[in-house]
Amino acid sequence: MIEMKVAYYPGCSLDTTGIEFRLSTAWCASKVGLDLWELPGWNCCGASSAHAKDHLLSLALPARNLALAEKEGMDVAVPCAACYSRFKTVEAEVRQDEKIQQRVAEAIDMDYHAANNTKSLLEVFVDGVGLERIESDVVKPLNGLKVACYYGCYLVRPAKLGHFDRAEDPQSMDGLISSLGGTPVDWPHKTECCGAGQITLSPDDGLPLAYEILRVAEICGAECLVTACPMCLMNLDLHQLTVNKKYKTNFNLPVFYFTELMALSFGASPKEIGLNRHFVDALPLVEGISKREKVEEKA
Repeated sequence: MIEMKVAYYPGCSLDTTGIEFRLSTAWCASKVGLDLWELPGWNCCGASSAHAKDHLLSLALPARNLALAEKEGMDVAVPCAACYSRFKTVEAEVRQDEKIQQRVAEAIDMDYHAANNTKSLLEVFVDGVGLERIESDVVKPLNGLKVACYYGCYLVRPAKLGHFDRAEDPQSMDGLISSLGGTPVDWPHKTECCGAGQITLSPDDGLPLAYEILRVAEICGAECLVTACPMCLMNLDLHQLTVNKKYKTNFNLPVFYFTELMALSFGASPKEIGLNRHFVDALPLVEGISKREKVEEKA
């Protein structure tokens, strides 16, 4: 039964490096009655190069997608934190400056007045669907799995854009993990930068940032990390081996999209949501949760 409908902007990464995000999102949406109406003919939002090249272009690219949803009178759910940041930026600028609104509308050849709202996919699930409903659909709880909730630097910043959570100590993902039966760890690096594209362009600058996040998560007792950003997941998952080689560490911390942990809790198999595609093998940890369940049932 469909209980909530929202326009959906998957963005470029969910068909490529973030395919697991798309698969697990679709699985979770169908479970909780969320209809994600994919924007027809959506385009790249320009992250993360357009705003470094041309200001109007950086506004026009996300604005066109928002205009498509505005025509239908719908808010827009955005999975990727970088895309979300670009959408929130144009939304704010158009509302604040009529001249910018006119220039953007002319550039995209469509009316756009920022009458609708950009919502992070995390926000849609936590505040839209609601934690009570999510908890009611859990059939395989995380049973105390210690999770470091990693929001990254785009999802809740800058505060002036009116994000859905606190800029310095966000709690939405923590609440979600608790509703799934997990234990969000208390740690200070929730919103530190993971290195973004610098890990590829300038490893000497980017890798130390990823290293520090992994180091602190492990010190604080995390068994894994969870994020809402394809770039963050790629940096902490794909480059974890590189970090280990550079710093002579032995990190083995699986990194999940929050929708993957939701889907697992709802009864999805690891393969059908793409969990087998991760670089840091998450399957032993997932299997361990199942064994933990059996031990608790016998006890």
